[in-house]
Amino acid sequence: MATIFTKIAKGEIPSFKVAEDDDFYAFLDIAPLAKGHTLVIPKNVEDDYIFNLDGKTYAGLWAFARKVAVALKAAVPCKRVGVAVLGMEVPHTHIHLVPLQTEGDMDFRKEKLHLSAEENSAIAESILKEYEKL
Repeated sequence: MATIFTKIAKGEIPSFKVAEDDDFYAFLDIAPLAKGHTLVIPKNVEDDYIFNLDGKTYAGLWAFARKVAVALKAAVPCKRVGVAVLGMEVPHTHIHLVPLQTEGDMDFRKEKLHLSAEENSAIAESILKEYEKL
């Protein structure tokens, strides 16, 4: 049975896409820690633990995430883009990219933002434009 992230990558469930290639997909988190909080996933592998990925997929995922992070930082004003791999809620490997002003912005226990569809769409579009420049 396909995970929710696989369904998102296939377009079966709507998302705010920020980047995509043949093997990987990046989209805005629906419960973000900060504006621009992005999830990066492999499209063709549903394993829930990043260290179970084969070497090619693992390296490709990180290379794709790096490119997305560069675009994210260009599109969303922040001091850094934080990275986290938790994987406890959705059984599909995913990397969190979170725009940071302080280290406290990366606290997953804090209240999540509630952004409108219009705001998420504008953020996703600005990240995608930066991604396409790379």
